Amino acid sequence: MDPKIVILDFGSQYTQLIARRIRESHVFSEVVSCRISLTELLEKKPSGIILSGGPASVYEKEAPLCDKKIFSLGIPVLGICYGMQLMTHLLGGKVAISARREYGRADIVISPSDLFESVGVGIPVWMSHGDQIVRLPSGFEVIAKTENSEAAAIRARKRSLYGLQFHPEVAHTPEGLRILQNFIYSICGCKPTWTMGAFVKEAQHQIREEVGDGKVIAAMSGGVDSSVASVLVGQVIGKKLTCVFVDNGLLRKNEAKTVVETLRKKLNLNIRLVNAQDQFLNKLQNIKDPEKKRKIIGKEFISVFEQEAKKIRGRNADCECSFLLQGTLYPDVIESVSYKGPSATIKTHHNVGGLPARMRLALIEPLRLLFKDEVRKLGAELGIPETILNRHPFPGPGLAVRILGAVTKERLAILREADAIVEEEIRAANLYHALWQAFAVYLPLRTVGVMGDERTYHDAIAIRAVTSVDGMTADWAEIPHGVLQIISTRITNEVKGINRVVYDISSKPPSTIEWE
Repeated sequence: MDPKIVILDFGSQYTQLIARRIRESHVFSEVVSCRISLTELLEKKPSGIILSGGPASVYEKEAPLCDKKIFSLGIPVLGICYGMQLMTHLLGGKVAISARREYGRADIVISPSDLFESVGVGIPVWMSHGDQIVRLPSGFEVIAKTENSEAAAIRARKRSLYGLQFHPEVAHTPEGLRILQNFIYSICGCKPTWTMGAFVKEAQHQIREEVGDGKVIAAMSGGVDSSVASVLVGQVIGKKLTCVFVDNGLLRKNEAKTVVETLRKKLNLNIRLVNAQDQFLNKLQNIKDPEKKRKIIGKEFISVFEQEAKKIRGRNADCECSFLLQGTLYPDVIESVSYKGPSATIKTHHNVGGLPARMRLALIEPLRLLFKDEVRKLGAELGIPETILNRHPFPGPGLAVRILGAVTKERLAILREADAIVEEEIRAANLYHALWQAFAVYLPLRTVGVMGDERTYHDAIAIRAVTSVDGMTADWAEIPHGVLQIISTRITNEVKGINRVVYDISSKPPSTIEWE
């Protein structure tokens, strides 16, 4: 069995970054709740355990805790920031408020140790804490300190327990990746064997075991995730997979026709196009709340897929279609379900939290532990063309969550035209592949304008363009002013009903990429 590092999440904004750094080192990592039971943890057979940081203080009444027995399993444990303080607290040491809080860059002085092998004596690190260790647990020693922290790193080597007050996972700690690799390679004994090729073999084995003789319907959107998931499953079960592309009336301009033609030709998939525009738009009538939109859309998608499953069985009595394939990714799971300790639910994704409680189709989500960039690598491993793999992400609820307020045919038509202009000009400026996403958002916010000699009172369009690696965090893209000017001029001139264009300069966090 391949080595695995299990990360217990205590609510840190950097938890997913820890997972990414370990995967970049070709060792599989998984994030779980800090409240995971000892039995569940052992079932995962971890080679090492990492306790993440978090916003709480260990001495608070409601502070998140983990099972103290974790430190007695003989499995190496690394505590980071809150994780180190919690280890100290649970093992009899003492943590208290620091006289001087430590945020941002700090310089640490290192003592020789296995955790800091091949790391300089003095290195810059990234701190983010207001508490400090004032008494070490029995058997621990200090292996790094700063001017402000006498215990910037600790260890109990015989028990394979380690702690870092700083964050090795962030780019602001230049030697951080080496420190993490010292832990996972030297201390935990992991080998760098986790590759996309290895993932394909394991995933296809699980698909074969799960599906058996059953039939699968794939929720095909034409995006990277659903395309990769369909090819992955299709290579295992062949003609037992039917891809269903639902035109829900919430798609971009000409998307249904373009996607179906492309996927049939380039991926040789069995795709059925279902026109369900009226079904979705009727259910969304007068719905303004974004969470309600997502729930409704998720329910209607399942309704369509279940109807299609009946049709497939109707043509062939021996064809039992009982599985629904979705391209759910790790960020979808993370942002939709607060399953990992105190982390808050950000929003419901239609293909995770938006599903109805009772479904007649069992879910298959072979990509749910992968980040977006990993899915693209997987797609390349499967031989999927770059034209499909490099498409910008598009939300499952479609344009419904890019229209603030109620969704109407008129607003959808306006947004489609504006969005098409954004993509055309981004491509013309050779910026498309440098961006994670670029799209238009419809704002039902009436503003005064002047067109010709007439006064107008129309709505606005916001342009959203971001750079990112995996969608978990994102920076607003610095689109050249000349390009923005062309986009703005074209939208106000060509899209009737819009007299103002604004540019979103919010990063994630604190904002999300989508507006709803």
